[in-house]
Amino acid sequence: MANPVTKQRVLDSRDQLPAFPFVVLQILKTLDDPEACLSLLSRQVESDAVISARLLSMCNRASTSQGRAPVNNVFTALSLLGMARVREAVVTIKLASFMQAFIPAAALQYYWSHSLACAVCGVEVAHYTEADVSVDASLIACLLHDVGQLWLLRFEPEVLQAAMQASEARDVEIDVVEREVFGVDHATIGGWLAQAWGLSDDICKGIAFHHSPAGGLPEPLVAVVHVSEVLNHALNLSHARRSHVRSISEECCALLGLDWGDDSHRLFGRIEARSRHAFAPYISES
Repeated sequence: MANPVTKQRVLDSRDQLPAFPFVVLQILKTLDDPEACLSLLSRQVESDAVISARLLSMCNRASTSQGRAPVNNVFTALSLLGMARVREAVVTIKLASFMQAFIPAAALQYYWSHSLACAVCGVEVAHYTEADVSVDASLIACLLHDVGQLWLLRFEPEVLQAAMQASEARDVEIDVVEREVFGVDHATIGGWLAQAWGLSDDICKGIAFHHSPAGGLPEPLVAVVHVSEVLNHALNLSHARRSHVRSISEECCALLGLDWGDDSHRLFGRIEARSRHAFAPYISES
């Protein structure tokens, strides 16, 4: 067994990690505030050159296809794109950059593709369910659900690789082997990190219990993240070499009102449609 991974060790490592993009939380707070005006949001977006450039690019792609003149200022771009698209773009862009700084480039493609595919499912499940769950929180929790594994990849790469090989050879879930090797699994580590970054309690639980949802219910976001990861594997949206379909929690399905009858085809259709447009170049080439 490797040196146990403790909560204190994870928290002590924060100075060795890239800074969490708090601009995400600031902008989300503005978007969720009905009293916030568009000009305030515009100033916040303009303060980040990467976000500004990507939003202008998104807007101009749409403008070109619709025969409109190019847009060259953030305020107009925000007006045309709409708050929902701006919210999703801001979160995805900044968390992509964060992940890029977190792990080696060789591992980036797999983890980002998997996380983004899970987020595609999470957003659509959040729209589909009548449970009280935030679409924004679903997006963030799904994008970050494997952040604990990124921590292991950064600080225990060789042991993690051996654990992954053992998981595949024994045909057991990776979290089972992680608990044997590290004394804790990546979901728990991710929950600790999310707490340290000041993310909301529902997001922390969604990350921490995505492999063992019973421990986090009845929080609906736990159910969303768990179901989204299962759907991602089942549909193999990220085209992974090995996509293991894990069992799905009946309690999570019941909480979200998912019975997998004829109406579920609408959910699958929306997930597949969104996934065709989701894998935009959020990761920079630099």
